[in-house]
Amino acid sequence: MRIDLISLFPEFLAQIAGHGVVGRAAERGLLSLHGFNPRDFAEGNYRRVDDRPFGGGPGMVMMIDPLRAAIRAAREADPRPGRLIYLSPQGRRLDQAKIRELSAQPRLLLLCGRYEGVDERLVAAEVDEELSIGDYVLSGGELAAAVVVDAIGRLLEGALNDAGSAAQDSFEDGLLDWPHYTRPVEHVLGNVPDVLLSGNHAEIARWRRRQALARTLARRPDLIGTASLDDADRRWLQHLQDEAGQGPGDGSGKIR
Repeated sequence: MRIDLISLFPEFLAQIAGHGVVGRAAERGLLSLHGFNPRDFAEGNYRRVDDRPFGGGPGMVMMIDPLRAAIRAAREADPRPGRLIYLSPQGRRLDQAKIRELSAQPRLLLLCGRYEGVDERLVAAEVDEELSIGDYVLSGGELAAAVVVDAIGRLLEGALNDAGSAAQDSFEDGLLDWPHYTRPVEHVLGNVPDVLLSGNHAEIARWRRRQALARTLARRPDLIGTASLDDADRRWLQHLQDEAGQGPGDGSGKIR
């Protein structure tokens, strides 16, 4: 997979590519990352890439031509078509389902805005999709792009030393992850639950599923309504709600 970053700070990409799972994916030839700086395509002595917004107001807006030239250079660097994604607070909220969809693409281009954003005409003409990593504003799209790259990188086959790790992540089955423990068994902060030491894999799987359901109900009840649940899951969730004096219609998450 190839990912191109259109950014005023393409060197930021080297920090992503040099560490952790993304670095491992790059070393194993699963992922290549490339940066394109719009300033390299700007004209004039000052290589301006921004100007004041029409209509007045604070801040600056990134100009069309340097961005468009950088995008064109990125596209010409690889003949394969690729979706151009603009990291923007106005975009669709990023989730694991979208990351899984993007990880199946052979190529992506990530456009990182700065200042007050990008001239809307470029967005309309060039951008295939806008994505947001949350309801807050960053100084630029580079951190959001790093989130996208890291989340994609761990899903590429062969990037993780244990292929089962990604399958057990939060949100993969619509629920939050269960609690995890490691050595020592006994500690001043508490002991490891006995079931995890039992060697009974069926009971361990049952405990983990129930913990994931309980944690999701407590922390992200909005996920319950869209999670993939079986009859045993529903009975356990109903039990938890009954214990807490809650009902399925009280805003704690529908069980269906």
